[in-house]
Amino acid sequence: MTDPKPAASLVKARLPRGLADRGADEIAAMDAMLAAIKRNYELYGFEAVETPAMEYTDALGKFLPDQDRPNEGVFSFQDDDEQWLSLRYDLTAPLARHFAEHYESLPKPYRSYRGGTVFRNEKPGPGRFRQFLQFDADTIGSASPAADAELCMMAADTLEKLGIARGDYCIKVNNRKILDGVMEAIGLGAAEDAGRRLVVLRAIDKLDRLGPEGVRFLLGPGRKDESGDFTKGAGLDAAAIDKVLAFTDARRSTNAQTLEALEAIVSSSARGLEGVAELRVLDELAKAAGYNESRVSLDPSVVRGLEYYTGPVFEADLSLEARDDKGQPIRFGSVGGGGRYDGLVARFRGEDVPATGFSIGVSRLYAALKAIDSPLVARQPHNGPVVVLVMDRDRIANYQALVGRLRDAGIRAELYLGSSGMKPQMKYADRRKSPCVVIQGSNERERGEVQLKDLIEGAQAAAAIASNEEWKAARPAQISVSEDNMVAAVREILDRHGL
Repeated sequence: MTDPKPAASLVKARLPRGLADRGADEIAAMDAMLAAIKRNYELYGFEAVETPAMEYTDALGKFLPDQDRPNEGVFSFQDDDEQWLSLRYDLTAPLARHFAEHYESLPKPYRSYRGGTVFRNEKPGPGRFRQFLQFDADTIGSASPAADAELCMMAADTLEKLGIARGDYCIKVNNRKILDGVMEAIGLGAAEDAGRRLVVLRAIDKLDRLGPEGVRFLLGPGRKDESGDFTKGAGLDAAAIDKVLAFTDARRSTNAQTLEALEAIVSSSARGLEGVAELRVLDELAKAAGYNESRVSLDPSVVRGLEYYTGPVFEADLSLEARDDKGQPIRFGSVGGGGRYDGLVARFRGEDVPATGFSIGVSRLYAALKAIDSPLVARQPHNGPVVVLVMDRDRIANYQALVGRLRDAGIRAELYLGSSGMKPQMKYADRRKSPCVVIQGSNERERGEVQLKDLIEGAQAAAAIASNEEWKAARPAQISVSEDNMVAAVREILDRHGL
């Protein structure tokens, strides 16, 4: 051991705000969740593709909060050739770039799925991270409403296969063309009003979290949050705000009634009426496939906060009841969403290419599954490898040979590489969540035997053992087997515990 450094020269170990570390249990559970999502996406005919975590900033496109400041909303830096690069904000814009770049070689429609980490240069808060996982599926090259309806159906099926019961979720659907009609009605239909339209979109997108009054401030002068930070509003007058809120409140008890209400709101807008017609077709397709209104429902409050959506938009909303560690009720709300973005590929090709997609917010959905004890993620805790203890330091090669036998048989195993004695080695194995340990002292070696300690059965007894002598006297959940039978005996212990 070297002498410790002076405290003044040490770097403080700290995690940046809005980020999180994950341990082995969470990684194993999330891997199981991702595998289930992947299976369902593939069941629908989508195939995997992977895009890098960073793109040229100009390739990310108009969804960026402010094109004049490429690091606003995204994490950006300049390459050595002075071109701006950004960490991806979502998985959709990189897919549009990939499709445009490989247009000639890809099948059309192009159906793909991808999972990956995305990054947001935004203020973190409870449940809001600056790095998180998404899992997307997209169809590019089809203008058919059936492509949108299919994604809604797939989203419903995916939630059910993850353990969300029917009735505890709803895929809520709206159409941005209807909102465009509302924007025309309040005088924000012109190209120069794009910035204010985006502010309106983001305000409506917070309806579930802030309620109508909170959104009213964001549509008007602005709003100060609980921390004192001020968000500038869209600057709409009272009449315009009332019209926007009336649109978001147009949901009725049935999809048919909702369509009638929306039709009345945008009766003077050809684009708005086009959006209503598209929703009517989507509703008919979903019902024809057996997805009733409790699973796929029309909801005008769904707008999605990104500007690139051009038609139907949808969100997977959870209504299930759950409580936190303090017994307080938890409302998870949206755990995924997406929509049609027919203009995104056009930035690269000069022509609109129809496209639609759905994205699952993996971290938020994982938290929901944990809260309801979904079997998929509430499995037995992750178990570590079998640990071979080192009783005689001058016989390391012998212990390594035992580890090799276990690994050759496909059993996860490791050699204790520290310098501590018996009790610390047992504590180490416990912390590693090892199902069992292999022990061989000089006496066992002479007899060609090993001792196997089942840590799952003997965990409590092992904590009280202080020395090798106590171990030999107590031997809780311990058996002696020949070296030749070691692998079979270890496998028997693992099988006993379903590992």
